[in-house]
Amino acid sequence: MYICFSVLAGLALLCFFYISAFCPYFGEDFAYILKSIKCGIRLTKYKKIKPFYSILDCRSYTYGEVDKQSNKVARALQAEARLKEGDTVALFLANEPSFIWTWLGLAKLGCPAALLNFNIRSKSLLHCFSCCGAKVIIASSELQDAVEEVLPTLRERGISVYLMSDSCSVQGITALSDKISKASDQPLSRDLRANIHIRSTALYIYTSGTTGLPKAAIVTHERVWAASFLQSICGVTAEDIFYINLPLYHSAGFLIGMTGAIERGITIVLKRKFSASQFWDDCKKYDITVMQHIGETLRYLCNTPKKDDEKNHKVRIAIGNGVRTDVWSEFLHRFGDIKVRELYAATEGNIGFINYTSKIGAVGRVNFVHRFFFPYTLIKFDIEKEEPVRDSQGLCIQAAVGETGLLVGRVTKRSPFVGYAGNKEQTEKKRLRDVLKKGDLYFNTGDLLRFDKENFVYFQDRVGDTFRWKGENVATSEVADILTMVHCILEANVYGVKVEGHEGRVGMAALTLEEGQKFDCSATYTQVVNYLPAYARPRFIRIQPCLEMTGTFKMKKVKLVEEGFNPAHIKDPLYFLDPEKKTYVPLTEEIYRAVVSKEVKL
Repeated sequence: MYICFSVLAGLALLCFFYISAFCPYFGEDFAYILKSIKCGIRLTKYKKIKPFYSILDCRSYTYGEVDKQSNKVARALQAEARLKEGDTVALFLANEPSFIWTWLGLAKLGCPAALLNFNIRSKSLLHCFSCCGAKVIIASSELQDAVEEVLPTLRERGISVYLMSDSCSVQGITALSDKISKASDQPLSRDLRANIHIRSTALYIYTSGTTGLPKAAIVTHERVWAASFLQSICGVTAEDIFYINLPLYHSAGFLIGMTGAIERGITIVLKRKFSASQFWDDCKKYDITVMQHIGETLRYLCNTPKKDDEKNHKVRIAIGNGVRTDVWSEFLHRFGDIKVRELYAATEGNIGFINYTSKIGAVGRVNFVHRFFFPYTLIKFDIEKEEPVRDSQGLCIQAAVGETGLLVGRVTKRSPFVGYAGNKEQTEKKRLRDVLKKGDLYFNTGDLLRFDKENFVYFQDRVGDTFRWKGENVATSEVADILTMVHCILEANVYGVKVEGHEGRVGMAALTLEEGQKFDCSATYTQVVNYLPAYARPRFIRIQPCLEMTGTFKMKKVKLVEEGFNPAHIKDPLYFLDPEKKTYVPLTEEIYRAVVSKEVKL
């Protein structure tokens, strides 16, 4: 018996040393797989529950006031707008508590909600409204001017317009707040949404519009549930306090933040908009334990003036996407041991990753369980032609480990791609056929990723952001990381511009400068020459007072690309990389003419 125990102990010890040496992430992988399976089992159970069980039914009674207020909203809209199951309502609301109970009220009536970006105006507003087929729009009182701008068109189309106000004298706009206050707060019958099921449309969430007009992604109740589980996978518990300062019209704030908090039954601290200067004061004031980040927000926090007590807070988890490696490291150095749960996902997509190990720079890990349930692959992609590389049989070619490729997710019953409302053309563009075998169907993410030998996943660039120059692919995110290391540069937005008579696109960067700093031509030149190959160095620099961002802090490039580098048409200071002088020099009209006439070699 003693010998048996000794042998077993020895084997256990051997296994431990083997796992420690060759599988350093085994524990974290196992924990993630276990959590994912549990969430999958829950979702499968929810699919079978009759009557249909949605995120609406998950709220605990500690949310009693919100529950009653949503009843009042539902009854007021039922009486005033004659809403019925299946009617789409557009919400043009700022980050305010009424956003939450208005959506819950609509859910109780079985009405999908279209979440409109409160920054859009005029034609863009009408475009977004038209996509989803809504017949009713509810707006914040502070957005009345924006509504009045398009009111004639809305009235022509027979759209009912409601304002979150006690009164409104504008013809064609009905005040709603007074009707809500007078309505009953008694529960509504589930029969009002009797035909709603797991695959019914719950929301329309709009793409950020970095490459053009926003598209209305169709979000089903199944997708709402799946997104709400992310907090659980990240380790959020019922005792946490979640800080939402991202817009609720976006999937990060609404799905991961708000519905995730409802699923967990936790406290939400809702901020009207992100403020770097107030961020940590808010965290301390409200005992925040979980925060969100997206796009450039962590860099904004790192750019705030340093203080002595920066690690004196209770934040333990940061969930989000879009943080650069250098910013990630600086964020941890300044603000303490916060578990950054960087993820990769798209509102309309059928594949996503999450970095549950906190390895800096990675957006997730490849594991067999995830890949079994949600099949995906990386395929070789031709940057110049902007299309997948195919073999002699017309099939795509899988990218090797360590090689950048286009991420595609197989469309299955478990991982569907529903598409965009009112836009069959854009929906079809996202469908990729004959990928690994004839007749198969995949979702084209439009993103270039890389898997390394340790199974970590790294985001490289957006298709269209990466450009080709001198026969080489240039990843804009990598160039931007190098540029922002220069002492005078605050932000960098890198893109490629066409030059007549040249194949591909030459590199250009729009920069903003640190406060009180001037553009250091010499230091920038030295930086790009030391750290970037010749083909990746931005030949043109544009200094801007601020970079144009989407509502979710992603940099816009389309307009910059269209404007090019002609000093006669651009008022911002422009610079040209002069290899003979070994510095950046002001881009004059004389230099411009020399470039386009090929007198200057690029």
